[in-house]
Amino acid sequence: MDLGAEEFEQNLPLLQELVQDADFVGLDIEFTGLRSSLSGPQQISLFDLPSEWYLKTRQSVQQFTICQIGLSVFSSIEGEFNKYVAHSYNFFLFPTTFGILDSEFSFQASSVQFLNQYGFNYNKFLKNGIPYMNEEQEKKIKHNILTGNWRVRSSLDKDQIKVVIDEVTRWLDLAEEGDRITLPGIAGFQAFEVQLVLRQALPNIWTMLKDQGVVVKKVSRQHRWYLENASCDRASCWKEQILLSARGFSVFFQMLVKAQKPLVGHNMMMDLLHLHEKFFRPLPESYDQFKQNIHDLFPVLIDTKNVTKDIWKELHFPRVSNLSEVYEVLSSNLNPTKNSGPVIVHASKCEKYAQNKCPHEAAYDAFLCGSVLLKVAHLLLQRVHSSGPMPEPSFPQYLNVLAPYVNQVNLIRAGVPKINFSGPDYPSVRPPILILTVRRWPGASEQQVYREFQNLCKFDVRRLTRSQFLLLTNKFKDARSILKEYRCHPTLQVSLYRYWRHSPNINCVLQVCGVVTTWALLAFLLGRSRS
Repeated sequence: MDLGAEEFEQNLPLLQELVQDADFVGLDIEFTGLRSSLSGPQQISLFDLPSEWYLKTRQSVQQFTICQIGLSVFSSIEGEFNKYVAHSYNFFLFPTTFGILDSEFSFQASSVQFLNQYGFNYNKFLKNGIPYMNEEQEKKIKHNILTGNWRVRSSLDKDQIKVVIDEVTRWLDLAEEGDRITLPGIAGFQAFEVQLVLRQALPNIWTMLKDQGVVVKKVSRQHRWYLENASCDRASCWKEQILLSARGFSVFFQMLVKAQKPLVGHNMMMDLLHLHEKFFRPLPESYDQFKQNIHDLFPVLIDTKNVTKDIWKELHFPRVSNLSEVYEVLSSNLNPTKNSGPVIVHASKCEKYAQNKCPHEAAYDAFLCGSVLLKVAHLLLQRVHSSGPMPEPSFPQYLNVLAPYVNQVNLIRAGVPKINFSGPDYPSVRPPILILTVRRWPGASEQQVYREFQNLCKFDVRRLTRSQFLLLTNKFKDARSILKEYRCHPTLQVSLYRYWRHSPNINCVLQVCGVVTTWALLAFLLGRSRS
């Protein structure tokens, strides 16, 4: 089901109930861009420590925004054997523009083309996106609304409100007390904003929000005073409603956090960064603080990329390159537990994906994440009980066999393959660093070295000295291949990097120590000869 701003407000109570009763929630997010076009040392690299990778990626997260969030809420069906129902929703989001709040974000051409290729509805994103804000933005807006210190920010809203005030003022000249006029086409929290402006500008009117739009009624000043102080419409209560409407999806985000359900994604690191930045707080400079914040928000994270990557070769499954291919393999006869695994059905009004494949639509990918999780967990459970009878599967049992993968999130292109959100990160299991010594190639650059090897395999390259470069790959076979091919090359000699042997810092220290030792020995010998 696709939800814009109006549909979201109508379905919010249902969504809250679904999340509270869920076993887990699948997540996928689409963005207006992935990474800034940074060059040189600002590019992410296999040489990066997790903290370095985080600081580089943080800049991109602050530059781009979320255009669609997909959630698939999975619940076991009571009284049914290992059967789950999935409620899948697409949420089109657009940053809140209200009062002083007017966000800036960028589009990346490649991301726009990619989403357009898969039929993304940009009209719904731009025209009917659900507003959202993080906690810091909410504090500022709340202070301004409750103190009355706010103003219309965007020129579009200013023009719209000017037209509304002019229309109502002309109507007031001819209207009698008790007459009403309806202003159609004003919805969402902008309707509250229009009412607030009208009430401040015109002392002899009252406003109400109805299904057909904003209704303006001409009243006496005495009746106006009575309405302002009525228990059902006090100013403070009404302003809280404005804030609630302006928060939009952030209200549901807080519901999701409060429910503390396992959150499941595929390659979900960027998703977590954006969730923190857009709905919680701006990303901190401290990598450790970011990890702690995410763990507090979502104590149980499961990255299906990390799980499947770990067990895929053991199960002798064919190589796959994306989430859809993972799902297809697990749903095929290649999966030995295909017929005994969990049954997954789509909820009514969420049956779009029962027959249709919609890759890179956020809710569809969120559904695939949850389905892959259940299928892989069943495989692992069967392997644990391979020597004896298998107990009746349940989601708590699935969580038990998935315990080694909980809070381990896959990390793309960094010094470690995954991040541990519930403790220290694990040491690197990447291939060893290689050192390239260049002879008879003056002025060689990192880009030239990269191009030299790219037809054979891909390495990240970092200059060490004027004639030496460090090479790093994430594939052991590539490291072995390069060592074999270039060990005795006449101009490009490759060997294993040894810190104590090759580090310029260590060499400098050793040279200084050598000079000091030589002078000390010379002084000792000269002193001895004089005596």
